[in-house]
Amino acid sequence: MLKEVIIVEGKMDTVAVKRALECDTIETGGFALRPDTLRKIQAAYEKRGIIILTDPDGSGERIRKYLTERFPHAGQAFVPKKDARVPDDVGIEQAKPEAIRAALAKVHHHEYHPEPLFDAADLWENGLSGGPDASRKRDLLGAELGIGYGTAKQFLYRLNTYGITREEFESALQKIE
Repeated sequence: MLKEVIIVEGKMDTVAVKRALECDTIETGGFALRPDTLRKIQAAYEKRGIIILTDPDGSGERIRKYLTERFPHAGQAFVPKKDARVPDDVGIEQAKPEAIRAALAKVHHHEYHPEPLFDAADLWENGLSGGPDASRKRDLLGAELGIGYGTAKQFLYRLNTYGITREEFESALQKIE
């Protein structure tokens, strides 16, 4: 049984996560986030810790951002879009148990770094921004590092706040190339 409580968007996400491992979940009900749901998340955050596992889409990212601001020490797990997609839908409920377990094995926590380790030049020099293939490359690298897909700005933020080291970054770059 996983110590932390996994925060997901809906009932079918809970079904998918529980197929992957034994755990407790709290469903946000999308972005509605009722006061009683926020109280449950707060209690879990304080007593057991939480891991945010939202859909790899715009709505999921908005929910993740809101929850991360409210619960800054929450774990962050990301299932890559390619592993959470069926022809007409994308979401955690579409992910296979192996993809969910892989995402949870790479959980990251926000960490305070007074001096950012990475800057925009790192993205540019490694083809992660400004080029025709940058989006695809960020998607692959985000999956390898376990920090998910993001725009160049989001990706840089995640590199600097999820404790990614220079060595992890360079090793992951080599793997995807």
